[in-house]
Amino acid sequence: MLKRNDEKINGFLLVIVLPLLLFAMSYYGFESSYTRLKTSEKTPDFLFSSVYAYRVIPNYLSVQMTDLMYNLINGPLSFFKDFLSKNGTPFYHGLFLMNSVFFVLCSLILNAVFRMKSTGLLLNVNARKIIHLLSVFFIVITQYAPTNCDTIALFCYLSGVFLTLKYLETRKNIFFFTLIGLIGISTLVRETACLNIAFFAAVFFNIDELKKGNYEVIWKIIPLVAAFLIPYLGLRAVLVQDETTFVEGFYINRNFSSPFNLAGLVFALIVIYFIYGLCTEENKSVFGKYFFFSIPYLLMITLVGLFWEVRLFLPLILTGFITAYHQFKKTSES
Repeated sequence: MLKRNDEKINGFLLVIVLPLLLFAMSYYGFESSYTRLKTSEKTPDFLFSSVYAYRVIPNYLSVQMTDLMYNLINGPLSFFKDFLSKNGTPFYHGLFLMNSVFFVLCSLILNAVFRMKSTGLLLNVNARKIIHLLSVFFIVITQYAPTNCDTIALFCYLSGVFLTLKYLETRKNIFFFTLIGLIGISTLVRETACLNIAFFAAVFFNIDELKKGNYEVIWKIIPLVAAFLIPYLGLRAVLVQDETTFVEGFYINRNFSSPFNLAGLVFALIVIYFIYGLCTEENKSVFGKYFFFSIPYLLMITLVGLFWEVRLFLPLILTGFITAYHQFKKTSES
């Protein structure tokens, strides 16, 4: 009984408390060129223009959290007002609180995924804790570029990975249909939703089956693609404004000329290369297919993203850890 309680306490400390403390350090202990968010008194106007306008769920939550923090600071937490005012604004504190909630949810999802049909190193409980903590560290160190959408999008993505693996394990349609709904909703958060399609395809796509005339996986992927495209294109049809565009800008030249952006690219490549080396042959096949199906996303961040913001590579890095230590079925082989 005591041992079981110790395990629960240790799990709570590792999965929730420690990650939350690290997250707080990243928001309040470090400064960067992105700290204009820290001095913004209200939800910034740029979140409702350009590509940010299509991220309707994070924008709505940002407005609500800003109002909540303003009321708390001037109400129940008024005795902390001086301290909170020195370390941010209602918007920034609301951003931290919102992202903290979804960050903890990400940690819980990672913990659940790492417990599913683990192989190799993760069969050891202590090793699994280390990999989980390493994954959390990668999430935390990318918060030097805080946004109101990335942590929510990451939670949606990891939830999609969990649903895909549950569907692989059980073949219950409830997980597949839930994944379809999740992709539709998460497209209202960020375009990262397309990576759930890439992961599903990587797990189930099998060239040998296609050669035999078995196109079941194609019919499975089609509704996932539709779940992404319908809200993606629908938002761009509905939110027609002069200042609203499909992208914020094109940065491909800066990505391959700026030392900072090149450093971000090299960082991501080294980490992914290291993780790839941890995979078994079967898992390398799945990871390789995942990268192939992620080409549209990789092209997008090359054209319109900045490599220095390595949070853009975070879904791929975390997928690498998950893929390296998951026991896939034979049907995932190509």
